[in-house]
Amino acid sequence: MSGPASFLLCSLLLVIPHCTEVATQEVQPDPKTPCANWMGGAPGYPGHNGLPGRDGKDGKDGLKGEKGEEGPQGPKGDQGEMGVPGREGPRGFPGYPGQKGEKGEGSFVYRSAFSVGLTERAPHPNVPIRFSKIFYNEQNHYDASTGKFLCSIPGTYYFAYHLTVYLTDVKVSLYKKDKAVIFTYDQFQKNNVDQASGSVLLHLSSGDEVWLQVYGEGDNNGVYADNINDSTFMGFLLYPDLDVH
Repeated sequence: MSGPASFLLCSLLLVIPHCTEVATQEVQPDPKTPCANWMGGAPGYPGHNGLPGRDGKDGKDGLKGEKGEEGPQGPKGDQGEMGVPGREGPRGFPGYPGQKGEKGEGSFVYRSAFSVGLTERAPHPNVPIRFSKIFYNEQNHYDASTGKFLCSIPGTYYFAYHLTVYLTDVKVSLYKKDKAVIFTYDQFQKNNVDQASGSVLLHLSSGDEVWLQVYGEGDNNGVYADNINDSTFMGFLLYPDLDVH
């Protein structure tokens, strides 16, 4: 470097220290003055955002606000589990007597019974004995013309007979539907009046027939009756079949 250019550079180098010394003695100019702009460089780019600061302390609670409006009713929740049963409460006082009920039906609604006696001596063997003296036959379930009892109410029945034995031996049987159920035999003692009897419980269905008859030939036909000696036959319903009635 030589000539005018070298001279100009030397002049600037001598002037700059002088200006710096003067500037230090005077009040520092505002960086925003034109001189500062002449001395400063171009503006830099904005810096990166700094790290967030730490959370501050919680402030004091504010005043209680006014009550808001009631919201809409929510949907029905699921049913909860059943709780434990509570303790039994104290016993209450007796209540007032109720009104009298209507009269009910009698206990014995179904009735069937008969009681008959013999009027003729020495009935015929192997046929139903016709007891024609009627003591009781309100339901007419016994037929005096045939000597048979006809079941009209299915159920359990009791039958019994008490016979006077005279002049010869007696052997009788009680029949149900053409089949002998029980037998009674009594041996006659001369110059004496004897007794023969029997009883049985039978279950009968509607339409069944029951009767008494002399069993065998005439040698066993000592059934007897007169004005002071009776031979009787009876039967009655104990209880009906509830599943039928």
